[in-house]
Amino acid sequence: MGYGVFIHRSDSIYDDSPAERYQFPSQYFGRVQACVGDWIIYYEPRKVADTKGYFAVARVQQVINDPSVPGMFLAIIEPGSYLDFARPVPFSNDAGVIERGLLNDAGAISGRAQSAVRALSPSDFGRIVSLGLDQAEPLLPRNDPELSVDGFAEEQTPFVFEEARERTSFLSSRIVRDRVFRQVVLRAYDERCAVTGLKLINGGGRAEVEAAHIRPVEASGPDVVSNGIALSGTAHWMFDRGLISLSDELEILISRQANDADGIRGIINRTGRALVPTRGSDRPHPHFLRWHRENCFKH
Repeated sequence: MGYGVFIHRSDSIYDDSPAERYQFPSQYFGRVQACVGDWIIYYEPRKVADTKGYFAVARVQQVINDPSVPGMFLAIIEPGSYLDFARPVPFSNDAGVIERGLLNDAGAISGRAQSAVRALSPSDFGRIVSLGLDQAEPLLPRNDPELSVDGFAEEQTPFVFEEARERTSFLSSRIVRDRVFRQVVLRAYDERCAVTGLKLINGGGRAEVEAAHIRPVEASGPDVVSNGIALSGTAHWMFDRGLISLSDELEILISRQANDADGIRGIINRTGRALVPTRGSDRPHPHFLRWHRENCFKH
């Protein structure tokens, strides 16, 4: 087992779904196989416009032959392990290149930086994840000051990389994941409810909007921004109970079982469609929307 970096771009020609699978050719088989059972970091290359840099972490469950494309393979991501970074990490900062294993003996960037799959040292993994999950300025829920959870105070929780058990526990913690997921989704939606269009900030300077999973965690929904949507408390309640849903074209659907359909229409933004992030890869994915319509929405 070992850490790795998987390069992924939103306009990739490969059949990737970062929270579920990573497609790759045979030349990278050995490198990917070495990551099975351990964590990898996704990286979007610098030549991509508005690159996200190092943008997520996930754990590789297994490698299989791609049943649909001869000669290709799939790295299957362990369900529930994928997590978008709260703060995407750039390739370099004022201190230099973040992934220091890419430097050669002369201190210059080596050809390894071009590899779509590459090994990652424990120290580089720790540095990138620590920066990516930095929660120094969290977008906390409006009632967070009353929340008291041992080991997760307002300040950033120390990240321990030397012990695999502690590292796995941190990355798998539901408390950590919910906080990071909220940050990522609210930032993508500019802290605005996708259904009502309202952007309300309370007296404490915190957003009165929640990060909802389209496919719930309890139903194997991943913590990826495309499985999230920013909703006000009322809209979130209706969405979870199937009184509203979204079409693949993002039209807001109202259940025939809603007892006050006119009232619901009255709080929907005037376009009748969900407001979405500007970045295409952050928008609700049809795969998750379809699941919500088939399993939650009261037709």
